Amino acid sequence: MRKRNEIGIKITSVIMSASMILGGCGTNATTSQTGDEAVTSKEIGEEAATPEEADENGTYTEQEQAAQEDVTDGIALNMIDDNYRTYYEVFVYSFCDSDGDGIGDLQGLISKLDYINDGDDNTDTDLGCNGLWLMPVNPSPTYHKYDVADYYEIDEEYGTLEDFKELLAECDKRGIKVIMDLVLNHSSSQNEWFQEAYSYLQELDGAEPNAADCPYFDYYHFSKEQGGGYYAVEGTEWYYEAQFWSEMPDLNLDCEALREEISEITKYWLDMGVGGFRLDAVKEYYSGAPQANIDFLSWLNDTVKTQKEDAYLVGEAWLPMTEYAPYYESGIDSVFNFAFADKDGIISKVLNGSPASRYGETVASLSEVFGSYNERYIDAPFYTNHDLGRSAGYYAGDYSANQTKLAAAMNLFMSGSAFVYYGEELGMKGAGKDENKRAPMYWSMNADADGMCDGPADMDTVKMKFESLEEQQEDADSVYSFYKKVIKVRNQNPEIGRGEAEYLNEVSTDTVCVLRKSYEGAEILLVFVTGAETENVDLSGITVNGNPVGASSEVRAMLVTGEEPIELKDGVASMPGYSVMVLK
Repeated sequence: MRKRNEIGIKITSVIMSASMILGGCGTNATTSQTGDEAVTSKEIGEEAATPEEADENGTYTEQEQAAQEDVTDGIALNMIDDNYRTYYEVFVYSFCDSDGDGIGDLQGLISKLDYINDGDDNTDTDLGCNGLWLMPVNPSPTYHKYDVADYYEIDEEYGTLEDFKELLAECDKRGIKVIMDLVLNHSSSQNEWFQEAYSYLQELDGAEPNAADCPYFDYYHFSKEQGGGYYAVEGTEWYYEAQFWSEMPDLNLDCEALREEISEITKYWLDMGVGGFRLDAVKEYYSGAPQANIDFLSWLNDTVKTQKEDAYLVGEAWLPMTEYAPYYESGIDSVFNFAFADKDGIISKVLNGSPASRYGETVASLSEVFGSYNERYIDAPFYTNHDLGRSAGYYAGDYSANQTKLAAAMNLFMSGSAFVYYGEELGMKGAGKDENKRAPMYWSMNADADGMCDGPADMDTVKMKFESLEEQQEDADSVYSFYKKVIKVRNQNPEIGRGEAEYLNEVSTDTVCVLRKSYEGAEILLVFVTGAETENVDLSGITVNGNPVGASSEVRAMLVTGEEPIELKDGVASMPGYSVMVLK
């Protein structure tokens, strides 16, 4: 699924199958809608009537005979080449091992790029993501690599600079934009900058330091007073700041020489072909001083955009929305939208019983909340990441699989650049300590299969809830198949990722959320059922693109998480629990 900028084919007589047909391996057929005829989907098993038999017994309408395949198969992708993308977050260490040492590497990732996006619009075997976020790949003494020892190199556990350049080239062929984690709050204590500054202070023998003699002295926060989070420089009266950990000394971002260095670092990677950066821990650049953080981000944004105009920057500020929204004032493209993520986020809360209005009203408010700081903002919704417990653990009971699936649509049908954490599309588990959240990608249930990684050394045994990719890719009703379908629908309808949302309170209920999105004069309607019961949603008084629902509106997708189909007749939708319908 490579990038395309084509007008989607309008299909008014067929709809997508409710049970996620993938290519030719599904066993479901769909009915259609023309005028007042009902739109529905039917399960076709071994004993189902053939189209010819259906003519005799009335099982199928005339349109149904022409609609034996998923309607989305006849809709062109409309993937605009801009900074609204669907990103796949990869922890290289745990993704795919190419050399048998148990540690993931760049060649392993390259071998799996076709899984993320194969660059061919005519296939449906890839996820369809057109962005790739790499967690840190620079040399580091830790497994997670969020303490950088060399900002200009690739960690030898992962490969070489040549491997990285090959990765960029292969991603470019597939229309995948690569962003790197850029860790600027602190470096590793093993970084040459810190090592030289540390040794310099030890050799002063009581004399006052001079940055002219050792410019790296000003790269860090050294003091003769031991404040909170400061550690001693052995053999001296000096201390250095390291708020996260003694081996992660904080960088002095006011240092002009360091800023020049940072500018060289960003230019180095952008010139190589990187498409932008994920900015780690932006609220800690100047801990407790939000405006100073914003001011630095403004400088960084200006610097990067001068080097590469379409570079994409997304910042991590793990804060309440009212506190991370002001970071858009800096001009950076995106700030991760933590309000919807994690087990205590809006998506999980709504699927666990909170009113659907909590999702709809908040989604509709984002344009005003974020746009008040930067009208060119691009939201960055995500559901899980490497710091959060994995999503399959958010739900229990008979509907946990349904909830896991619908959560994907609630995340990926938000506007902005949406993010998917590797293995999220398989319903992987992992909670507690960080190592558990970064478990090996579940390619196979056989831990010794090709490409399987060992995972972090201190990881506990993580028992998965759903089967591995090998099994799920053969199951049209799997979590994986649902994720693929949702991403496909997102890729076909630019209104989903780019539209401004309006919450339709008049037809929404505690378990029904109806959103209308508008983009460049076109509208799309999203109808979510967030509870377990079937809902009859009367949309007859609602218009989309000026047309009443049920007259000539176009069905773009009907996504169900169980066996019961969605039916639409005379503007009234009968929707099973945990389902979503897309109309245009």
